[in-house]
Amino acid sequence: MSSPVWHPFTQHGLSEPIPLVESAEGAALFTADGRRIIDAISSWWVTTHGHRHPAIMQAIADQSERLDQIIFAGWTHEPAERLARELLKIMPGELRYVFYSDSGSTSVEVALKMALGYWLNRGEPRHRIIVLEGSYHGDTIGGMSVGARGVFNRPYAPLLFDVDVIPFPFEGREQATLDALEKLCRDSSPAALIVEPLILGAGGMRIYSAATLRELRRLCANLGVLFIADEVMTGWGRTGTLLACEQAAIVPDLLCLSKGLTGGALPLAVTLATAAIYDAHYSLNRRRQFFHSSSYTANPIACAAALANLQVWHDEPVAERILSLQQRQELQTGRLNKARNVRQIGTITACELGEAKSSYLSARSPGLLAHFRSKDLLVRPLGNTIYVMPPYCINDADLDAIYDGIEEALEWF
Repeated sequence: MSSPVWHPFTQHGLSEPIPLVESAEGAALFTADGRRIIDAISSWWVTTHGHRHPAIMQAIADQSERLDQIIFAGWTHEPAERLARELLKIMPGELRYVFYSDSGSTSVEVALKMALGYWLNRGEPRHRIIVLEGSYHGDTIGGMSVGARGVFNRPYAPLLFDVDVIPFPFEGREQATLDALEKLCRDSSPAALIVEPLILGAGGMRIYSAATLRELRRLCANLGVLFIADEVMTGWGRTGTLLACEQAAIVPDLLCLSKGLTGGALPLAVTLATAAIYDAHYSLNRRRQFFHSSSYTANPIACAAALANLQVWHDEPVAERILSLQQRQELQTGRLNKARNVRQIGTITACELGEAKSSYLSARSPGLLAHFRSKDLLVRPLGNTIYVMPPYCINDADLDAIYDGIEEALEWF
């Protein structure tokens, strides 16, 4: 009997097999037909410490015995209060307030709305957002609007608002990006610039320098434009540091976090804001309050999972695992001499197969997916861009198997 489930980013007309996963542990998934699948992409970049980390699972179980859900508008609970305080201990000091939401996309929506509200409440409404060419910031209307126009959002173009785009800072062409930003900031008084720091995710795993990120931030600060860092993918150690912004020694006005916030166990997101942005909404006038929420804002069980994740970072050698994985991946990429544009930042590696330009709808993609499935690997290329982003707990044997599969793909495709 066919399934009634409509899967995301899936063309069901191709009749590609969809494995039924029954359980998971560490860096492995176990399917109903008895296979062990190596999770090479952390189940869409969320699972940092590995599946079913005991401390996080226990925290979820414990919290479920006390409080499952409560409205967060005008009410609060201990896991959310404690999580906010614990987050602020490890985030840059300028970020003073924590707003909860449910996903990376919603954390971006929140940041965009906060930026527009900031300027409106100051009496100088600004409406334009500047974005980096090729970016991806989620699939809600705001997230799509500040993402690259193309295959991801073409059917929904009438719903999207206009943005200003600056070119991606390819190596050797960084000044063009900076000049474009400076001109827009001077000429049009935009509300904010939003970037994925150091690396684009769904936009092809394109990497740019910390020096460029630092200059983007400096220009925004000097020219009075808010700076939004979308660290939904890059946060929680993926680029080698807790936040990618650390490598540029910058602090954004608004910071978006999700994915690894709960260690990948449950959906939760936060948008962190400076006092200036909070204060612009603080008033006796209810019209100036921040109008955003969802039913499950700051779900207590998800907050408990996030608290357990922070404790894992405190109690376990997570930074050492990240460094080890970074070094082991660097050795593995030496095997990819038949690939184009082999690159790495932190625990993320990527390369292109075949044509030099990355294309999400590359004709190679279905065959690549079938190849990796046949090798018991969860590798999901972005078209002809193959990337690896495994949980930090992955062992050498599983890492070898991932790169064996990629080497074979380079031979056959």
